[in-house]
Amino acid sequence: MKSTRVKICGITTPEDVEAAAAVGADAIGFNFYPPSPRYVELERATELSRRCPPFVSAVALFVNPEPDEVQAVLQAVPGVSVLQFHGTETPEFCGSFARPYIKSIGVHNEVDVIEEMSRYATASALLLDSFDPVRWGGTGREFDWNKIPAERLRPLVLAGGLNAGNVEGAIRQVKPFAVDVCNGVESSPGIKDPVKLEAFMRSVERVSR
Repeated sequence: MKSTRVKICGITTPEDVEAAAAVGADAIGFNFYPPSPRYVELERATELSRRCPPFVSAVALFVNPEPDEVQAVLQAVPGVSVLQFHGTETPEFCGSFARPYIKSIGVHNEVDVIEEMSRYATASALLLDSFDPVRWGGTGREFDWNKIPAERLRPLVLAGGLNAGNVEGAIRQVKPFAVDVCNGVESSPGIKDPVKLEAFMRSVERVSR
């Protein structure tokens, strides 16, 4: 039994909802950022959320949305239980929707992770990802895990270039509350590979043995 939680992000098809649940994912992510190749429209996300079995959480991902965009998702996709923000949203904005939220932080030399954890004290967790000046996550690149402090003011979700080959070492080094994977389990952007999904989950489980 794994102790590190797993979120499979960028889900776009019913088959991938079912595949992620079948391998034991704790959460799946729907991307509501239109420029992303993994973007899903409201009707599609509603259909996909209905495929989520009990005890698999649906997470809605945004990048600098307008408040009415978030509200539209919450009204149309009732299965969404957690919000995830990847832009420059303030703590006040993130906490204004009466839902638990995760705040993504792109890690680079000028980022003080402890300061960000303190700033987003109302977050359910902080997600640490590879920094990219153009793309807001989904880069498929690792960052230097040595930049992650041992001090944890909030639960930590590790993302950024994870796959079946490196997630075991990542968990042993970082000891995150959860890992978030997207590119590392895909055959193409937005399409998950069942073999990669299975291999990723088995790697996570090996850490708990």
